[in-house]
Amino acid sequence: MSPLDSSQNVMKKCSNPEHPHCTFWVLPGDTVCAGNHPQAMTAPSSYDLLAALRSTRSEPSATALPHAPAHDAVFQAVSNPVPISAARPAFTPAPVASAAVPPAYQPVQTHLHISGFDPRAAGGRQTLKMELRGMSAACAPQLTLRLRSDLIPRGQVQHDFVRTTRGDWRPVFVEFSSRNKEHGQYQIEVEVHSHLDGAVAQKWVCTFVILVPRRDATLTEIHQIFLSTHKNVRVMADDASIARVTGGDGCNLDVTARNAGIAHVDLSAPQGKIDMGFTTIAWDEELIEVDLPAASHCHPHPSQAACLVNAAPEAGEQRQIRLFALEECMLGRFELVDPEADVLLSHFNSDGQDNNGLTRRLSGRHAIIRRSQQGFEIEDVSRYGVLLDGVWPGKHKPVALRLGMRIELSASIKGIVVLSVTALLAHGVILHRIDHGARAECFYLLLPDTQPTPASHLATPQASCLPVLFHRNGGFWHLDTTSGKETPLAPATPLDKLSGFARHNRFASEPYPECWIIRTEGAALCDSGALTV
Repeated sequence: MSPLDSSQNVMKKCSNPEHPHCTFWVLPGDTVCAGNHPQAMTAPSSYDLLAALRSTRSEPSATALPHAPAHDAVFQAVSNPVPISAARPAFTPAPVASAAVPPAYQPVQTHLHISGFDPRAAGGRQTLKMELRGMSAACAPQLTLRLRSDLIPRGQVQHDFVRTTRGDWRPVFVEFSSRNKEHGQYQIEVEVHSHLDGAVAQKWVCTFVILVPRRDATLTEIHQIFLSTHKNVRVMADDASIARVTGGDGCNLDVTARNAGIAHVDLSAPQGKIDMGFTTIAWDEELIEVDLPAASHCHPHPSQAACLVNAAPEAGEQRQIRLFALEECMLGRFELVDPEADVLLSHFNSDGQDNNGLTRRLSGRHAIIRRSQQGFEIEDVSRYGVLLDGVWPGKHKPVALRLGMRIELSASIKGIVVLSVTALLAHGVILHRIDHGARAECFYLLLPDTQPTPASHLATPQASCLPVLFHRNGGFWHLDTTSGKETPLAPATPLDKLSGFARHNRFASEPYPECWIIRTEGAALCDSGALTV
């Protein structure tokens, strides 16, 4: 019997016992007949109960709504309501206890909102506003933001996201300049760290690309390029066709109409005059949380250039040991404002340092020391030349460094700056001055994220007494060759307890702490090489 043939789905005559001769029909679902005689409430048939039970046991489809419980389905199947005790089946199967499955890890949907970028300011100063959105409330109240790019001064910058009393995050502003930069795409790598007890507990990363247009590019060309890379909706009308866009919140649109085409854009704006114009570009970058190793060795004081200052140097010791961690290190003239080099050199005479006079005969970018297949090499990129063991190698002709090599800057006037290669290490080079500035400074030129191998070091006695230093995880470390202990170097590190350090030594975060170097355009420590952290 089908459901349509059951007693609950066909028309019946009036069943009121007080009107036995009534011949009016009762429609399915009605409680009175056509003569307004109340009808008796009958219990559902066994077929209706079984059909309702089967429908509740059937597995729902992927698009169907979940079924109601069995006793609710019974009420929906019958035409007349009955008490729950009468509609519920006599036997109710006991629910099967499912095994306890631990909930899967749900990553926080966090993104970085970037705004304020104006491509029209080609070759000028730019400011990016970065806002942190969607961050979990369980993270630390202060997060560290680290950016790395060739556009940013010194190659990297570090800021802090601070949670406000309202619960949101205070935005961060990052400045950079595209002056003297080749037009094209530049990556900006972003890392957000959450610290717990001085160690990195959580880490989020993302990478976005900024396009630096040509200096002679027109405004239309600049915005066509950016719209073609940042849009998510594009409408074109060619050959007298019509392009029409309506609605859509948060869409980046590119609408083009050519050859007598008509382009119409309606973004559900309020009535009245609407000013359409080119504005600054803003977008969202998703922050991806990455897994950290169990034992994190994050450096407590990240730095790519620093200095060891000796307050009371003894015989043969230098007052400053300058540390650099770059793939390529630029040697050049000392400048207080916007220096072009990483290692800033000046002439020393019998009276001390002279930043004028013969120092002006050094080029702003005089020579480059970089890693090569054979070890390390030096290349002359200056106007005044470089003498290597008394011989000028020629401009833009790299020469491999040798232990004890004499480097003179420049070739036209001797004695301005004279350096000697006192150590060739697996992870860097040590240079000592052998002119009047020998007691003033020496230089560690180290490779970032390269582990030292003391057994393969080639050093003169002058460099053998210096401590073994290397760069890893964004900062400088000291290696005790006897015990193998590695100690991160920071301003609060007691250096007199480390091997190779004399008393009265301290760690400074700047390579030239005795001078106030102003780097408004970030010309130094960013053009000469990419920092690897």
